Formats: sequence, C-alpha cells, structure tokens
Amino acid sequence: MKLAVYDTQGQEVDSIDADDLVFGLPPHKAALRQALLAQLANRRAGSANTKTRGEVQGSTRKIRRQKGLGASRQGAIRAPHHRHGGIVFGPKPRSFKQALPKRVKRLAIRSAISAKVADGELKVLRGFEVDSPKTKPVVDLLGTFEMMRSALLVTVAADRNLLLSSRNIPGAKTLPADYLNVADLLSHRGILMTVDAVRRAEALWGGERASNRRAPAPEAVHG
Repeated sequence: MKLAVYDTQGQEVDSIDADDLVFGLPPHKAALRQALLAQLANRRAGSANTKTRGEVQGSTRKIRRQKGLGASRQGAIRAPHHRHGGIVFGPKPRSFKQALPKRVKRLAIRSAISAKVADGELKVLRGFEVDSPKTKPVVDLLGTFEMMRSALLVTVAADRNLLLSSRNIPGAKTLPADYLNVADLLSHRGILMTVDAVRRAEALWGGERASNRRAPAPEAVHG
C-alpha cells in the first residue's frame, strides 16, 4: 500500500510503498484485546500484602470466659472483627503475569498500526531531528498535524534530544520502533513515524515482501 510522506510543515512531499501485512491488515479485535489485557496485567506489581490473624501483633489468650457474664462469646484479640485484628481473605503478593504467544503479539501490533492507518491517524515524516533539547519545535510539529491532544512519536532509534524535548508535553511520548506496543499505540490518538521507523517496523513485523526494504537494527544510543 502507499503511504504519504510529509515534511515538518505538514506538506505532502512524497509517498512510499509500505507492507500491507503491517500497515494494511484488517484489525483483529480479539488479538488486540488479549494483547492489551496481557500488557496491562504484566505492569501490575502484585505487591499488596495484608496480615492474617496469625501474623498481627496481639495475645492469643481468650478475652473472657465463655459463659456466665451475659456477654458475647469472644476469642483472641487478633480476631478479624476486632480493631487491629487480622484481615480475612486479604491480598497477598502474587504475579499477575500473562503469557502471550508470539504470533498473537505480532498480530496485535500489526492490527493496531493498521487501524491507525485506516483511521487516518498515522502520519509518516520524511525526517525530524532536534539538535538540542527544545520543547517548541515538538509543540509546533504536533500543532501542524493537529495532534496536541495525544501523540506518539516513533523514531528508528532512541533519540535523547527528542525525548527531552517532548517529555514536558502532556499526552506526548517518544518511542523507538523496536519498542512499539499495543498499549501505547491504542492510548495515543495520533502517531508520527519517520520513514526509517516505518522500514524498521516492516523489518520487525512484515512479511517477505518487505525483505528488500528492511532497515538494519539501530545501534545503541548512549547519552
């Protein structure tokens, strides 16, 4: 399929051939849902912990004798219905991790990208570089494409200057193509990808038709 390429002024300057398997796939809703739930579940720390009646501090001695006082029957002060007593069926540390098959994950990412293309919410940039950490160029870029509300900027490799320039903008996030995921794709309304990022996405999730256009893995950026 054809994707229009824009400059930083919002003018269409070129077009590129993109892999239909990544950018023109009919979205698979079931895979999207499963991948999103798995990713959100894997974020959970699972560290909530409460103490049972056997773990709280206090005596195990019976409060008063069983009969003869006309009062209710009571056991130890650690019982759950007493103040500072133990918690019944409270949370304990556990793992919420969900395993996701690789094919489902790949299908979900392809579906999320293709859905953005179908909705006209993915724009391809010829290139965008920030020489030094400055917020204004990124704000101007998002304003040009009317993505001030929520935008995901995808580059071929980690860009420290772009990261520092966009981190103070509400709703904006910068991400290398290698780290694209369903949650970020679905939680941002607009997606801005450089041409190199498109080629990298094809290399990661495309088919054989994209083999001749595949971009090499980006080198690690230290900063």
